This record gives sequence, structure tokens and C-alpha cells, in this order.
Amino acid sequence: MFDSTPTRRKTLKAIGGTATVAVVPASVQASNEGWTVVETPTASTLHDVSATATVHHAVGEGGIVLERGNEGWRKVLDGGPTGNGSDLYGSATTDDGKRLWFVGASGAIGEYDVETGNLEDRSAPNDNTNNYNDVAAKGSAGDANVYVAGDSGKIYYSFENGETGTWNDVTPGSGATIRAIDFHDVRTGHAVDMNGRVFETTDGETWEPVGLQDANVDFYGVDSDARDDVWVSGGGGMVFHYDGSQWTSSDTGDATLQDVEVDGDGGFTLGGGGKLYEYDGERWTAVDTPTGANLKAVLRADPDVAVGADGTVLEH
Repeated sequence: MFDSTPTRRKTLKAIGGTATVAVVPASVQASNEGWTVVETPTASTLHDVSATATVHHAVGEGGIVLERGNEGWRKVLDGGPTGNGSDLYGSATTDDGKRLWFVGASGAIGEYDVETGNLEDRSAPNDNTNNYNDVAAKGSAGDANVYVAGDSGKIYYSFENGETGTWNDVTPGSGATIRAIDFHDVRTGHAVDMNGRVFETTDGETWEPVGLQDANVDFYGVDSDARDDVWVSGGGGMVFHYDGSQWTSSDTGDATLQDVEVDGDGGFTLGGGGKLYEYDGERWTAVDTPTGANLKAVLRADPDVAVGADGTVLEH
């Protein structure tokens, strides 16, 4: 059952003009829809989760990497790519699912072969030890374009699989932290910063703003499915969608929404206090979860997975 609260109107200043968009409150009526807590070998916060050729991998505090196998979740790496225990904040896989890329604190960047267990340390490109928040990898194993979002407002990129000497960087906006990045093609994707801006690239090198001015919330997650299909999650329970010309927004409540993932059939967004919302193609609806832990990332796959604080993993 959906909340009968009337739809509110909110005006957002979009690039190229002002768009008035519907703010749709999520339902407060909840059902668990099969989400369950599963056992993991860690109590460390898990910050991201990705689908790979061997099902799923999650990354988190202390440089931990977990793998979901036939017998549940197990630890496959600890200490990060350098072994110094730097926290890992973001992960992504190559198009064939054979390489897991992850990034984190103190310049940590790793390329992990999910089939052989081989780990390549790609940390500190150009001797930079900035904190890295997210990563996108497009292309096949060993031949990927890699994009890394940094705390300093820079995006670091390599078109030669992160090899030493192949990295460049660009500052899309004002220097505010780039919190999330996602690509739907080899050189086409989107990024969001903590100054409430969304940026687009079509060549992997230069970035242009596509919104959102005066959104009045911080942005935390981005799902780039096409140039005319971009989703952004943020503070104050806000989710935004871009159709190539106009942004629309949905108000799910007050939780800070750390991640969002949507495809043609629906999607999920989630955040603090175990809050999780499901999209049915028209509206976002609150879903009851068996945890109060802060949730950090969601994966729409088979099974769906959400990860968060204290080693929490939910499956659906």
C-alpha cells in the first residue's frame, strides 16, 4: 500500500533552465519482500558490492575483500592492495566480470583476478595518495579504461588498464569531493560531487555539468545507464532522475541515501538505519529490512545484495 500523502512540488534549477518536478513520497507501509541477513566472516563496515564472474564481491574497512561462493561469504583478501590495511570504499568489475577493481584510503587501487586470485597493486598513480571513493572499469580483463573518484575533486583515469605512467587527472567542478562515478560505455559516464553537482563525459577526459543546481542536498550515489537515463541518490531521502533534458526528484523520507541502482525493471536505493526503498518503475516504496545497520551499497543481481556497517550483508 502506498502512502496517501499528497504529492508535493519542488523547484530545482537545472542546467539550461528551471524545471518544476514532482516530489513523490515513498510509502511508509513496509514488507520484508524476502530480504534476509546472511552470515559474513567480518564485523568491519562493507562499503561496496559488485557482481563478478564468480558471483559477488564486497569490499570494506581494513582492506577486506569478501567473495560470495556456493557455501556463503568468505574472506579472500585482507589489508588492501598494499597490505597496509587501508579502507576500501568503492569497487567495480570489467565488462567480462573477470577483474574486480577497488579503491580506498591513502591512494589504494587494486586489480584483482576473481578467477585466479592474483592481485595487482595499482596504488598511488603519479605518486598521489589522495583518498579514493569510487571506481568505474569499462572494457575486458587486462584491457580496461579505469576511472577513479577522489577526495580532492579530481577524477583519475587510465585508458591502459591502470599501468604505471598511463594515469591522468581532471577536476570537473570546483574541487569538491567526487563521491561516486559510473560509466555505461567505455568513455561515457557520470559523476557526482559533494557540492551538489552532476557531471557527464563522452570522451573519458573532459566533463561538463548536467545539473543539479540548488538541489540543497549532498549527493552520494550515481547510476549511469545512458546519457538520458541517470539516477542520483542523496541526503534528505532524495532520489533524482535525468532523462537527457530534465531532472525529476522523489522524496523517500529523511534517510541519507548512500547508493542507488536502477534498470528497466526497477531498482533499489538505501541508507542509514537499515532504510531500503524499492522502485517499481513508477514509485519508490519503503521495504522493511531485518537490520538497523547503516547500509552503504546495493547490487541488483541474482541474488540482490545490500552491504553496510558491522559486516552486514542482506540478500534478496
